[in-house]
Amino acid sequence: MQAIEITRSGGPEVLQPCTRPDPVAGAGEVLVRVCASGVNRPDILQRKGMYASPPGASDLPGLEIAGEIIAGDSAELAASGFKLGDHVCALVAGGGYAEMCVAPIAQCLPVPSGWSDVEAAGLPETFFTVWSNVFERVHLLPGETLLVHGGTSGIGVTAIQLGKAFGARVIVTAGSDAKCQACRDLGADAAINYKTQDFSAEALRLTDGRGVDVILDMVAGSYIERGVKSLAEDGRLVVIAVQGGVQANLDAGMLLRRRLTVTGSTLRPRSLAFKAGIARALRTRVWPLLESRVIKPVVFKTFPGPQATQAHELMESGEHLGKIVLTWP
Repeated sequence: MQAIEITRSGGPEVLQPCTRPDPVAGAGEVLVRVCASGVNRPDILQRKGMYASPPGASDLPGLEIAGEIIAGDSAELAASGFKLGDHVCALVAGGGYAEMCVAPIAQCLPVPSGWSDVEAAGLPETFFTVWSNVFERVHLLPGETLLVHGGTSGIGVTAIQLGKAFGARVIVTAGSDAKCQACRDLGADAAINYKTQDFSAEALRLTDGRGVDVILDMVAGSYIERGVKSLAEDGRLVVIAVQGGVQANLDAGMLLRRRLTVTGSTLRPRSLAFKAGIARALRTRVWPLLESRVIKPVVFKTFPGPQATQAHELMESGEHLGKIVLTWP
């Protein structure tokens, strides 16, 4: 099969086409002929040598795919409700930048009715991440206010739509007035240009001084201290990435007085059982919203698989809105 490998740690240019043996599905797995692969920030970290593949996972980058099941144990497929020839999207621990990829059956979901494989390839990583953190880890409730950093990222556009679909008020931060408007067009109730406004002060202003209930933070660093200041009583801040650094100052007295929660998680190293639980919740709670188009795909640009370098350059530029996807013949 054709694939994209990381030849050494470095910039986008270290991504190079290669030929690899076709992978073989083991117990509890299916082999997928990949039609499309989502591009994500963890892929960039892996390329830079900062996010190694888990033990036993492919060294090839790529954490989400969509395509056709071409091999797998018939009994296991039947038990999961799939069959050969079905089109699925899947969360994988690696190996997604390739024409074929092995995926755990428990982490496969059907391509939503009416969606293309390209659209579906942008679902698993962001939807698993947002659902597990915002709805399961910090329990966003209807009527609460959610603040999302990076509103035009893949995570951001997912969080906007899921938050609104489940009855929350959604405020986002973005890096330009145009991006702020794009977030409002997706359903965000308010958008803060973090380059010209203090997001913490604006969040308090937009909530009449009460503060927000939940913050989805992919920046960390100084954003954590500022985020804590903008939380309402019993507010929860969940960190899912550290683009702004790993060090932060916290006012422990404020945590005590306002009963605040600061937490975080990473998805890739979690167990199959944990990810399978998320997949079941998504299929029950979210997939009907996708099939009814309450939640819509937001694919910014596609690149042929061999142009993964250009895809990474675009992601690092920050000029995209939504998902970047690689396509395979």
